[in-house]
Amino acid sequence: MITVVGSINMDLVVESEKNPTQGKTLLGKSFSTFPGGKGSNQAVAAARLGSCVNFVGNIGKDIFGKELQENLTKEGISIEHINIVKDQSTGVANIILSENDNRIIVVPGANFSLFPSDIEKVKEFLAKSAIVIVQLEILPETVEKVLELCQQQNVPVLLNPAPASNCTKEMIDMASFITPNETECEELFGGYSHGILKKYPNKLIVTLGEAGAAYYNGSEIVHVNGYQTTVVDTTGAGDTFNGALGFAISEGYELKEAIQFANAAASLSVEKLGAQQGMPSFDDVKKRLRH
Repeated sequence: MITVVGSINMDLVVESEKNPTQGKTLLGKSFSTFPGGKGSNQAVAAARLGSCVNFVGNIGKDIFGKELQENLTKEGISIEHINIVKDQSTGVANIILSENDNRIIVVPGANFSLFPSDIEKVKEFLAKSAIVIVQLEILPETVEKVLELCQQQNVPVLLNPAPASNCTKEMIDMASFITPNETECEELFGGYSHGILKKYPNKLIVTLGEAGAAYYNGSEIVHVNGYQTTVVDTTGAGDTFNGALGFAISEGYELKEAIQFANAAASLSVEKLGAQQGMPSFDDVKKRLRH
């Protein structure tokens, strides 16, 4: 069983030929809404691969919250520990897609009403998990509570430090695995280098986009190659990587094999529009791994 503690958002996606400069208005190509939030995305990624996934998070009492609950249920994810916050809106992410890239503004809403006291209530639930996945679109003190409780109960935690500005040294120290991209690694450690990787053997896994990912195995730097793909939308690629990595670790894969599996899953996810639309099945990933 995998438990994901994190954010649930509705993604409001605008496609345009280019990004508007300051003070300028452009005509967009399309507008769509998709289920999102880093926590929700990572839960869906793991569930699509075959994991039994339970979710801990908050939504508002509004139409977006209802739709997002229904979506998680459809994906086979347990929503027993999703709270409905009456005086907060469901989180939203405003996403501009242009020039094979994305720019995102997140409004946390109910996600920032998930408090450490809420995590205390699911302490026994966390203890039953093969791995817990957490990100930083919820309150930092809530993330720290997850890490503390899991450390006490010897439950491994995969920390995706995004946004990196919310990450603390204490979080890094308590996490079993931490998965920044190059930009986040710059913010957390002052840059991406082999020296930084060597400080966190078999723990710090830096994702490198199409180039794959890298980590230090205790004796050498290991670079795990990515996969060539046709990019439609990069939104959710990192979340797919993390959900797939959590799945693979919980299934007993060795770390290099788990990262390779996650790279393949992430490469598939960018081939469709929307964070969750392209998240692959286990069979899809195994097929890509054979090529």
